[in-house]
Amino acid sequence: MTLLPHWLPFSHRHWLGLFAGLWLMSPGVALGQVDSLGGLTRKLAQYKQRTPHEKLFLHLDRPVYLCGETMWFKVYAVDGTHSRPISLSSVAYVEVLDAANQPVLQGKVALQNATGQGSFVLPTSLAAGSYTVRAYTSWMKNFGPEAYFHSTVTIINTFAASGASTRDSATHDARFFPEGGNLVRGLRSRVAFKVTDKTGRGVAAEGKVLNQSGAVVATFKTLRQGMGTFSFTPAAGSDTYTATVMLGNNHVVSRALPRPYEQGYVLRLDNAGPDQLTLSVEATSTRPETLYLLGHSRQKIALTAPLQLANGRASFVINKSQLLDGVSHLTLFNAERKPVCERLYFRAPQRRLAITARADKPQYGTRDKVSLQVATADQQAPAPANLSMAVYRLDSLATAAGPAIDRYLWLTADLQGPVEHPEYYFTATGPEAAEATDHLMLTQGWSRFKWEDVLAVPKPFEFLPELYGPVIQARLTQAGTEQPRQGVVAYLSAPSRLVQLSTSQSNAQGLVRFELNHFMGPNDVVVQTDPAQDSTCTITLLSPFSDRYASVQLPPFGLTGRFQPDYLKRHLQAQVQNVFSGKYRNLYASERVDSLPFFGKPNETYLLDKYTRFKVLEEVLREYVPGVVVRIRKDGFHLLVADKLNRTLLQDNPMVLLDGVPVFNINKMMAMNPLKIQKLDVLDGRYFHGTAVYNGIVSFTTYKGDLEGFPLDPRVLVQEYEGVQRHREFYAPRYDTPEAAKSRLPDLRNLLYWNPAITTSGAQSQTLEFYTGDQAGRYLVVVQGLSATGLAGSSSFVLDVKPAL
Repeated sequence: MTLLPHWLPFSHRHWLGLFAGLWLMSPGVALGQVDSLGGLTRKLAQYKQRTPHEKLFLHLDRPVYLCGETMWFKVYAVDGTHSRPISLSSVAYVEVLDAANQPVLQGKVALQNATGQGSFVLPTSLAAGSYTVRAYTSWMKNFGPEAYFHSTVTIINTFAASGASTRDSATHDARFFPEGGNLVRGLRSRVAFKVTDKTGRGVAAEGKVLNQSGAVVATFKTLRQGMGTFSFTPAAGSDTYTATVMLGNNHVVSRALPRPYEQGYVLRLDNAGPDQLTLSVEATSTRPETLYLLGHSRQKIALTAPLQLANGRASFVINKSQLLDGVSHLTLFNAERKPVCERLYFRAPQRRLAITARADKPQYGTRDKVSLQVATADQQAPAPANLSMAVYRLDSLATAAGPAIDRYLWLTADLQGPVEHPEYYFTATGPEAAEATDHLMLTQGWSRFKWEDVLAVPKPFEFLPELYGPVIQARLTQAGTEQPRQGVVAYLSAPSRLVQLSTSQSNAQGLVRFELNHFMGPNDVVVQTDPAQDSTCTITLLSPFSDRYASVQLPPFGLTGRFQPDYLKRHLQAQVQNVFSGKYRNLYASERVDSLPFFGKPNETYLLDKYTRFKVLEEVLREYVPGVVVRIRKDGFHLLVADKLNRTLLQDNPMVLLDGVPVFNINKMMAMNPLKIQKLDVLDGRYFHGTAVYNGIVSFTTYKGDLEGFPLDPRVLVQEYEGVQRHREFYAPRYDTPEAAKSRLPDLRNLLYWNPAITTSGAQSQTLEFYTGDQAGRYLVVVQGLSATGLAGSSSFVLDVKPAL
């Protein structure tokens, strides 16, 4: 049974329990396998139930940017097993990291129906160089930064003479990967290798393997993308092995091979025809032994089988049709059910989302109307699809598109290392393609998936899914120390005319978690505790962004004189666009906002301008707010709310709010000038709000929703906090009238069109229209998307724009 933290709200407990129940009823669960292999499949099934697999993909509008331009992106959230859209999280965290893994831009993007859209305006202060764009959710932070989405972009600062270089002293590297994981003395092993240059790209090479005596025991040569394999048998004894790699220009790289083990197992996977694979196992021990083979793809079990070792050997034939699409994990366990070998195998998806995009003309002129017909198709199960499209100019600085969603979800996301030209493994056929695919799987080593996590005793997760909006976390500590305060109720609000308040009780680590729906843009948040319960603790807001980073190799960057004319041209284009179209950069889509306060519809509402205005708040309440009784005691004012349902007067102060901010000092509230207050809401009767209980609610709202200078308690934490991004609107001029076409305003857009919200239904095409600018050239149209059934697809073609005659 999954253990959930005691402080988890009921809605979270209920949701995760419901998710688990639905999972057990789903047809993808192999109930007949849960007790096979001595409980291994049961443990994997429980792990899958406990850890819903979530992936993100970002469609970036282009791969190269200038400082001052806007980076646009769309977020796709999918179930990691079947790649279907999943609404597990409502917030995605997107960051732009420099070469030192320092975030230069950070944003929170709202996810609705498993998609979201966002943007960054790139500051002119950024150094030129290669940057990493990464994205993840709160839930994904439980599984390490390697599971986050990563993509590399180039940012050029044309305001500076030179940029930050990511070059390093290393020129080439060679890495070696024994098949199955280990070399074992006396057992013949296949070893894969990958040779890369300083950019991380594979290069052609050849070489040899030498023992300690300098004798050659194997030779090798790369096949494709710097990868290849060779076989040899590590000798008994203490021999170590070194590979000497020979590259062009007589450059030589030497690397030590992994040290062989004295005892162990060796696994080998071979093609046995178009439809079958043969898995062979050898062991140093000749005693009879039962091993266990488990094959799964993204935690979905595909095959299980016990293997009987006879004279240290065993083999098993696998039908390829048994394996799922994408990357499969074939893991071998010993008799103690501990993983000893693993092999990856890739099966190209049999079905993909077919996206067609056709232009209405073979070529266009400047300021010409472009009409595109976009449609999606899947003959087996037609379903609606959600797409995004970018159209940008190709030049010497931007010559290729970014990652494709289908390649990422089915291949790249499940591998540790980078994949060069992933499209090759989806489209190429024949023996050479099969061998190259095998080399790619072999050079990934042990996968991101960790059996240690599967077999370990379940623990509560540190990070929970954000179901209804961003979760703001804070830590309560004893003043002057790092000692956490447990069991203290804290309140978080954002001063506004929209009354939102969240409460949370601190756990053993002093952590409190707050939820605010529709929390958008930069806002001041107010966090405090009730002085009657605690008046000394220190409150610290915690960053929701991950502080763990994957090892990502960035390509080297340096501004070269050969591209100087292109830099100058792009600089001019960007400055012209900024001067003449900069005013359209910060246009935001109107948002539908729920104006109802967190407590719902009040029992009494008073718009004070409709009544006689008094200069003292006590007179206002006494004269025309019968639901609130003002009493004066030794310690000052008290407000008592009439519980009309039970026909009684609640004896303790209600929750008093000013623009949504709790005010516990009634005397300070009564001293406020009532002419600054526009509205008063009263909720009679007790109100249960999380772990807090209020004796009614009295909510004051000012004209601007900014507290009107009300003096908060000095111990209250007031801090600016960024909510989810507002939707910035993409602006492009239209030349649909003769006057607009003759406009003298220059149009030097590099990005002609960006649309993150395209939907298709079945084979019906959708028409998209935009206009070219004043720049002739070749423009790349990139369309990507995902169907409701989990089919991913991408398509691209080039538009030709000819100069005006």
